[in-house]
Amino acid sequence: MPFRFAAPSDDALPLHVIEQDALSGWLTTQDDPTRAWIGASGFSGALGETLLLPGRDGRPVGALAGYGSAKTRQRLRFALATAAAALPAAIYRVASGLPPEKAAEESLGWLLSSYTFTRYAGAARDSARLVAPGAVDAPRIETLAEAEALTRDLVNTPASDMGPAELESAARALADRFGAVTEVTGGDTLRDGFPMIHAVGRASPRAPRLIDLRWGTAGPRLTLVGKGVCFDTGGLNLKPGSSMGLMKKDMGGAANVLGLAQAIMALDLPLQLRVLIPAVENSVAGDAFRPQDILTSRKGLTVEINNTDAEGRLVLADALALADEEQPDLIVSMATLTGAARVAVGPDLAPFYCDDDRIASALIAAGSDAADPLWRMPFWDPYEARLEPGIADLDNAPSGGMAGSITAALFLRRFVTATPRYVHFDIYGWNPTPAPARPKGGAGQGPRAILAALPALLDL
Repeated sequence: MPFRFAAPSDDALPLHVIEQDALSGWLTTQDDPTRAWIGASGFSGALGETLLLPGRDGRPVGALAGYGSAKTRQRLRFALATAAAALPAAIYRVASGLPPEKAAEESLGWLLSSYTFTRYAGAARDSARLVAPGAVDAPRIETLAEAEALTRDLVNTPASDMGPAELESAARALADRFGAVTEVTGGDTLRDGFPMIHAVGRASPRAPRLIDLRWGTAGPRLTLVGKGVCFDTGGLNLKPGSSMGLMKKDMGGAANVLGLAQAIMALDLPLQLRVLIPAVENSVAGDAFRPQDILTSRKGLTVEINNTDAEGRLVLADALALADEEQPDLIVSMATLTGAARVAVGPDLAPFYCDDDRIASALIAAGSDAADPLWRMPFWDPYEARLEPGIADLDNAPSGGMAGSITAALFLRRFVTATPRYVHFDIYGWNPTPAPARPKGGAGQGPRAILAALPALLDL
């Protein structure tokens, strides 16, 4: 599905964005028939209201989009997308009322509102199209929308059609599109070089693998690591059915880094990009890894397995160890890692961990500007002792149940020792309820903020 603005056209209907408090003033500038039509329709400017304005021949000559109040808009992103979803299919151009500082966000929301997942049923609907407002960077916004669509498509695809091999195919297709290079490690080499990735994925008939994509030959080095658990049964610590129902989304970290990588390459940013995705399925079989097993990681650290359902940090750890060996300028990991993060901040916020205050501040500011909100969480050093079971270097699931997202982040940090700048995102990757421009289903969380912050983080 292309996410493109409509070309400017004389046929584009002028769209007036009307705040509730500004409606009466706007009406004073209109002729008597228009005022009468709007009065008879009951249009009030409430958020989500729309109204076509008829000409003398009955055909529409314009449209109104209610923009509500500052208070109602404060509660959601992409407020204008409520109108985009309600207006009939036609081409519109913003004629008045849209605050310039919101033009980019609302334009992105308009494009994203046309997303539908139609692989298995239905068809893409005809939607209201927008001419890009003159003040926005239209190509960049289109790039952001397409990257988000990729992430949503990958997460929404069920595990029957999105296993490790299919995730590899998606990465290879992306690499081919932009001239990147992809290497994949599997089989005995995976057993020897990435033992924890192999241990987690070995019970599945769908072979585990490590996907390694590289793009760019000059500039600062950025490495993205995404959790690619294509389905998570919990392993021998089997999840209950209610918790297993959404586990097709457990590769949401991989989907998010691939969406971010697509945007970076499409925008031709002056950097060297590496994407690492440990792609596995955590299954139950006779050779599944077991509670109380002790695994030796790529880094040489030993890990006691106290819960086979805490598998994401294991596969990420081996990938992070590989990333760290190269000492890039910045490593970012993204994973649907813990339920504790959801309890802490819910599904809308993307919590992240970072020891560098400058990086954290840049990310938070960028997230606000990009309508991709983030929340900083602490790498809390006093909890480090909880990771040390005594029988091994690390415990993959410390007992007690408290601070689960923090201890998971601390676990991952143990595998990044040579690279001074590391950020970890513990995302949800899913919208449980529909919202403007954000339908129920797979979601990007963090990539737009990271992308917007990269100039500051890497001195681009």
